[in-house]
Amino acid sequence: MATLNKKEWIESLRNFDSPHILQTSKWGELKSQFGWFPVWVGNGQAGAQILFRKLPLGHTVAYIPKGPLGENWEDFLPEIDKVCRDNKAVFLKIEMDSWEEDGFDLGGQDFIRSGHEIQPRRTISIDISGSEEDILAQMKQKTRYNIRLAGRKGVTVESSDDISEFSDLMDITGKRDEFGVHTAEYYQKAFDLFKPDGLCELLIAKVEGKPAAGVIVFASGKRAWYFYGASSNEYRNLMPTYLVQWEAIRWAKAKGCHEYDLWGVPDADRADLEEKFMSRNDGLWGVYRFKRGFGGEIKRTVPAWDKVYKPLLYKLYMLRMGGGNFADG
Repeated sequence: MATLNKKEWIESLRNFDSPHILQTSKWGELKSQFGWFPVWVGNGQAGAQILFRKLPLGHTVAYIPKGPLGENWEDFLPEIDKVCRDNKAVFLKIEMDSWEEDGFDLGGQDFIRSGHEIQPRRTISIDISGSEEDILAQMKQKTRYNIRLAGRKGVTVESSDDISEFSDLMDITGKRDEFGVHTAEYYQKAFDLFKPDGLCELLIAKVEGKPAAGVIVFASGKRAWYFYGASSNEYRNLMPTYLVQWEAIRWAKAKGCHEYDLWGVPDADRADLEEKFMSRNDGLWGVYRFKRGFGGEIKRTVPAWDKVYKPLLYKLYMLRMGGGNFADG
């Protein structure tokens, strides 16, 4: 049996090149505070952190975000199957850490294309391996101008541990832009887990001592991710969101990261994105207008795949969920 304890999983992650942060034990610990429990499986060459969520009558749903790990992990699927069956999973959802051009297909492994994804499929990835001048050169001219304008207008950015201040900004942003946000408890738990090991940073942009914008950025290995960002309704003309994002990129670069993932833009091809971003504000369109200015490459992940163990319960579950997400990761 290839089930590992937390310490063994942490050790096994060293066998893989820059595993995604959603496959770290700390992410599993975070999700365990909010209705999930992690199970780790591995054999040195392949492995996965599987998140389980309990359903009535002892059933569960199983989810592997941005895994499994290892070049030939599909050979390890029987072990993953066994763990899922042992935990009475109705189905297993896998969202691989692979780009669409890799062409990875699980259709031959008794998986079906999922009806929905949990993580955003399309994103913008910025190469931050060069100098700061190189990174700035990738950006749209207006974005560079806004970064400098914020500095000239007295916007300052500082590291912070005041999660309540950030959560207040998130509440304002969610109401303004009409999207759901996590509770302050969620952000606090994430910060408390990742910050002590230097795997995340909270940065707050301020104007005359008042919070104007903030980001929580995460890093693991050579990659960094911008998961959470917020801004006040005040001072928006001073462009604090641009300066705080730039400082987050600088933080990631100082950590030794080569890639900065802006984490989520509308799932449309480049032509549609460029044609419609000025006229649409729904969903991720508003953030695309902001994120595109930082340059980088638009990328799309492979789709989500489901392996169904209990077909009737799977159908009932999906009908109940209305095809929607059962988690955010």
